[in-house]
Amino acid sequence: MAAFGTVFVPEMVISRYTQSQWSRPEMVPVDSISLHPGAHVLHYSSTCFEGLKAFRHADGGIYIFRMDKNVARLAQSSELLSLPKINGAMLSQMIIDIVKHYAADVPNPPGSMYIRPTHIGTEASIGKAAAPSLESMLYVLLSPVGDYFAGGAKPLRLLLEDNARCAAHMGMVKSGGNYASALQPIMKARAAVQADQVLFCPNGDVQETGAANFLLIDGNEIITKALDSSFLHGVTRDSILTLARDRGMKVSERELTVDELLERAVKPGAEAALSGTAAVLTPVGTLIHGGKEYQVGTGQGGATTNALRQALNDIQWGKAADTHGWLTKVC
Repeated sequence: MAAFGTVFVPEMVISRYTQSQWSRPEMVPVDSISLHPGAHVLHYSSTCFEGLKAFRHADGGIYIFRMDKNVARLAQSSELLSLPKINGAMLSQMIIDIVKHYAADVPNPPGSMYIRPTHIGTEASIGKAAAPSLESMLYVLLSPVGDYFAGGAKPLRLLLEDNARCAAHMGMVKSGGNYASALQPIMKARAAVQADQVLFCPNGDVQETGAANFLLIDGNEIITKALDSSFLHGVTRDSILTLARDRGMKVSERELTVDELLERAVKPGAEAALSGTAAVLTPVGTLIHGGKEYQVGTGQGGATTNALRQALNDIQWGKAADTHGWLTKVC
């Protein structure tokens, strides 16, 4: 089976911003982008993106999960990167149109259609290191994906890193540069201690991993960092916390120190998990800090993690009522 996110449908939908206006969106071959080598994005990283999914229900209907939140976050990222302001209604329609066009390619559960809206600065100017791109390109890619947990959900090993994932004021921007800045620590952690990911904890403050939000589950309580500008405001994170509240759980969005995490994570029944679009909720079995390994609870995926992931999947797949209005029907 092809690796997650490496298969694409043959077309994408695209709009260009020039002369202070957006062009009419059009469907073009997926490999048709042409950029000037002096394009702003190639030199000054004026790029942001989103990740969301469309799902096929048992009745054959195709539904997009929480599109409004992802469109709003791309608009926010674009603003924080000083890219041209996106038209949210236009982008939403672009997403709906291309998903509808390729509705036949949306896999059955547990597969889905991964949707990647992307916004990049295209103005050809290498003299704009301290100025924004006045031209840009907005496009939407589709990638049919299978079960992220084919073969079972393996509990992850996380190395606790004292540094930040990215510059504090850039944390809430879903930008390529933030992921690039996390690569070296992740690769070193894999080589040194066979960690799957790095949990970034600047000054002892538990934040996020290189590509997901972190949740500690202690009995009936979920603890996760309160929203601020230093880390990404995950849509899956928000969804999981909402479902936890629906189940009567206590949700604590607050500062969590490394010391408290290590103290509570080893308690019997404790669980930890990473939340994100691709894997929904992935169990964490081991935390590594100061040369020592700490087993989280039983070291395996816990009942609460599994139940919350299943509850979210059931809504996405149409097996449970969408009481929060998270699904947009395409066809």
